Amino acid sequence: MAGHFEATPGGGAAVALDEVEISILRSLAVQLLELIGPGDTPAEGEDPLAALFAEGPSKPPSDPALARLFPDAYGGPDGSAPQEKSEEELRELSAEFRRFTENDLRSRKREDALAVVRTLDALSPAGGGGAVLTLTADECRSWLGSLNDLRLTIGTRLEVSDEDEGEDGSLYRLPDSDPRKPMVMAYLWLGALQETLVESLMP
Repeated sequence: MAGHFEATPGGGAAVALDEVEISILRSLAVQLLELIGPGDTPAEGEDPLAALFAEGPSKPPSDPALARLFPDAYGGPDGSAPQEKSEEELRELSAEFRRFTENDLRSRKREDALAVVRTLDALSPAGGGGAVLTLTADECRSWLGSLNDLRLTIGTRLEVSDEDEGEDGSLYRLPDSDPRKPMVMAYLWLGALQETLVESLMP
């Protein structure tokens, strides 16, 4: 179990983490929350139900990491661009889609990151400072979402390409003197955690 997730009865998963790993994961989740930003709370006297129908932004974020987390629905690197649509029409479609979906998507990503922080805070480290993190099926889904968001964010900051991630890729050949090395190691480690969590949830 050390270093990778294993399945538990009831559709959950568990992983042994040491004190440093717990601290790193919590710090990264908190930084992700800060990047995503606080949720919109109704002002004093405002109808709380109004927030449910509030429109979100129509333009993509200027921060490349946020733009990766909240990509355009049409025409972007992760979007499917209908062949018959012009660039102007695609921009309008993407803006309309973003207005009605980004707030909910931000809320979901925020809840996933909060779930990571809460489950880590609930751990009771053993004598050596480590602990076994045991997740329910719902918590596993939140962790998967947050691990993916963290890797997208870090990968964007590092400008990682598919070629960089291969077994012979440049990420594995960085010298210790490279200032990116700690973040690259975190990126690869998060990928391993994500992969074993996915495998543990497979029937």
